[in-house]
Amino acid sequence: MTITLDAPATPARPAENPLGFVWLEITGKCQEFCVTCYADSSPQGTHGTMSVKDWHKVIRQLALMGVRDVQFIGGEPTLYPRLEELIAHAYARGLGIEVFSNLVHIRATLWKAFERYGVKLATSYYSDVSAEHDAVTQLKGSHKKTRANIQKAIDLGMPIRGGVITVNQGQRVIQAAKDLAELGVDHVGGDKTRAFGRASQGAAPKIADLCGHCALGQCAIGPSGDVWPCVLGRFISLGNVREQSLATIWNSQRKTDVRAEIAAEHGLTPVQSCTPPQFLPSCGPCGPCVPSVGHCDPQEAALGAATIATT
Repeated sequence: MTITLDAPATPARPAENPLGFVWLEITGKCQEFCVTCYADSSPQGTHGTMSVKDWHKVIRQLALMGVRDVQFIGGEPTLYPRLEELIAHAYARGLGIEVFSNLVHIRATLWKAFERYGVKLATSYYSDVSAEHDAVTQLKGSHKKTRANIQKAIDLGMPIRGGVITVNQGQRVIQAAKDLAELGVDHVGGDKTRAFGRASQGAAPKIADLCGHCALGQCAIGPSGDVWPCVLGRFISLGNVREQSLATIWNSQRKTDVRAEIAAEHGLTPVQSCTPPQFLPSCGPCGPCVPSVGHCDPQEAALGAATIATT
């Protein structure tokens, strides 16, 4: 089977798996220019064509579909001027909320919204050494600001996860994870750099580079309304929420075919689990993998478990 990326979704039919988690990528704008960015976000990015009214409509649909949790992501979601409003709307609809931020700058009104609506936070952290972290983000001073705001979140009692992505050989990933733990971050995960966006260095994206559990209870919605099987699988369109309801897209033959293609590529069955990276809270049932694991590939994780069992 070959995926036709522009194939339209067919009319809705009963979902084969319920939708439980959705990434809401509300902007492509970011202060940083990370060399690993799968979304190609940058200071030149935009908020896309989705209006606040469109996002409100999507959030209402998510609640009606029984979605449990959403993650606001980007780009840098805190640069979206009406993020507080979207958080409040999601909270009113009973959704659990996480914001994935670089934590370079959080305006005072956002801190208040995070506290008021029980928002969880997640962030990326590349090194315990400022120069090494800043070399990845391409923003001087980013390490100092991110680290200070991690500490502030902890002081305020906010749940926060940290993820260490391996970018370069010899990178201080273990030391970075230790630094986060010493700050008081309870959940520290890690992953390898994946060949999407800038990290691909111009190579065409491939299904084989995904973890294999995309569209298995989760999907992502981009700043122009496109629905993807996950934030990394943005080269595969399932439909657009400005043209169809999310329920129609999720229950379509198109989504079923995409899910089957991904599963076939990875040799997976629906009951298999993986060890997800820190930025995929939906993939379960495992907890975030530690930097010493450094990946979330189900087949590699299975091989690792088999090795441990035989030693």
